[in-house]
Order: sequence, then C-alpha cells, then structure tokens
Amino acid sequence: MRAGTEGGMAGQDTLVDVVVVNWNGWVHLDRCLAALATQTLHDVAVWVVDNGSQDGSPARVRASYPWVELIENSENRGFAEGSNRGIVAGRAPFVATLNNDACPEPGWLEALVEAMEREPAVGMVGSKMLCHGQAGRIDSAGIALNRAGIAWERLAGAPDTPGPETPIEVFGPCAGAALYRRAMLADVGLFDRDLFCYLEDVDLAWRAQLAGWRALYAPAARVSHVHSATLGNRSPLKSYLLGRNKLWTIIKNYPDPYLGRRWPLIVAYDLLAAAYAVFAEGRPAALWGRLASWRGLKRAWGKRREIQRRRRVPAAEVDRWLEPLEPPWRLAGRYAHLSGHG
Repeated sequence: MRAGTEGGMAGQDTLVDVVVVNWNGWVHLDRCLAALATQTLHDVAVWVVDNGSQDGSPARVRASYPWVELIENSENRGFAEGSNRGIVAGRAPFVATLNNDACPEPGWLEALVEAMEREPAVGMVGSKMLCHGQAGRIDSAGIALNRAGIAWERLAGAPDTPGPETPIEVFGPCAGAALYRRAMLADVGLFDRDLFCYLEDVDLAWRAQLAGWRALYAPAARVSHVHSATLGNRSPLKSYLLGRNKLWTIIKNYPDPYLGRRWPLIVAYDLLAAAYAVFAEGRPAALWGRLASWRGLKRAWGKRREIQRRRRVPAAEVDRWLEPLEPPWRLAGRYAHLSGHG
C-alpha cells in the first residue's frame, strides 16, 4: 500500500485508488483497513474520507494506519459526495469504492482488476458481497432492475454455492465493493451528490450503460459485508432516501420511448410499494421520501436532458436489462435474510 497526498497520486505506478467513506464507524473501519492491508495487489493507494465523525475515527486512522491518506469533511456529506472527494484526490486508472463495513478477502482487488482488464469497454466490476455473520449467504452480486425502475441486489439471500468464477455481464455493481475505470467516470460523471446515499450506484450504472460502458460481476472478488451498518436496515432515514432517490433515478435515466410508455405503470407500481411500506411494514418515511422527490423533479428533469443527450446506445440495448414486473410485496421477500439485522 502507498500513502498519497491530497490532490495528487500516491505514486506513478499506482494502479488502484481505494476510497472508503466513514461516518462514526471506527469499529467497522478498523476491520476494513486491516483487510485492505492484506491485499495481494500492492500498487494501491487507500483514501479514507471521513464525514465529520464524532467517534475519534480520524485520529485512530492516523495512529493505526499511517499509510492511509485521510480526507476529513467537517460534516456528513453522504456516501456520494464523500466518495467523489476520494475519487478526485487520486489519479490511478482504476478506482475502487469500499464500504467501511466491508472486509475484502486478500485476492479481492486482484480479481476485480483482472476482470476490468478483459476489455477496454468494461467500465465497472462488481464483487461477490457475502452476509457477515451468515455463513455462505450472498448479500449482493451486482444490481438488478425491473421495468418499473426498481433496483435490488442480485442473488440477495441466495446460498454461496461453488461454481464458475468467470466474470459475467450485469447491469452494474453495488458500490459497497466495486471497481470503476477512471476513464468511464471522466466520461459519464461521478456519483450524483444530490442523492446523498442509496441508489447512487444504480444512477451511475444507468448513465454508464446509456453511454455504452459495460459492467461485469467477478465472483472471485469476495468481501464480507455488514448490511446497512451505518444507518440500520430499517432506519427511517434509509427509507426516506430510498423513496426519494428512486424517482429521481428513474426520471434522470429511464430512456425514451420506454419512459413515456411505462410511466403510468411506474407510478402505479410505486404507489403500491409505498402503501405496502407504510401499512404492512410501518415505515411512513418511505412515503415522505417519495413526496420529497416530487419537489426536486424539475432539477432531476434538467439532468435528464443532458444524460439523454449523451446517450450513445439504442434504448433497446439498455432496456434488455429490465426484468418483468412482480407484485410489490414479492420484492420484500428478497430481503427476508436481513430480518433481525437492524
């Protein structure tokens, strides 16, 4: 590992900048950085972006991991803007984003880079994220989408059965443990800071796919992940942000003519999903988030014009990733393995 200097790269031969965003998460960050120190790939600079933590995280990073470059924000700027600060600080050709509650296996980065280097058109590579404390169960294997614009973690809750480790094509990676090509980020932009956190990786994957970049899932790139350790799986703030960011992401990215054709279906499906969250799960914040999204609709539509103007592939090429619809209550079953985890 090489320590960097803010605004510059850690070394001329640095291959990967690893960006870890932290907010009052030292208990997890400590394990994360210790795991990064064991990576078999050594041409790496690690950037920790601290979002105004009050648990002593910055001082502990400096004392225990002097090879880490620390960037301190005075306040919590979220995962999106926090990650962006780390990304622009480095200059390596590849950028990995890693949640502070994720612990990568030693060959994690090496497997991601190997998959990325298969073709120049590959701009994103996702990891096999395994549920911490649930031996042999998958937390994420990339991003999946349906025709109503709902995104979820591929294979969430599925057993981690032995199988081929050859990378396969997916819509995009979960940014909790992902590798991005810097050239792709320069082309389509960084994470949308307006999203703060949640679905910022879905939004980025949309923009990349529309611009013609490909995404792979590398099963050999393995990390153990404590799901939603920062806010909690049933946090009202998480429900609010997911409800708000979902509509913004759809408005910005869902290509014509499909958006016009499916808009009534998208709205109807979302109303059903919101009703289920409020009345069946007791999460009224999911409704408040959706109401907040309408207040920001004009801004999201302005971003849409630029994104769609830059689209380089036929809309049908992107639409092929969208799966058929299921009833809203079926979606909740995808996260049954998280019950009792916050």
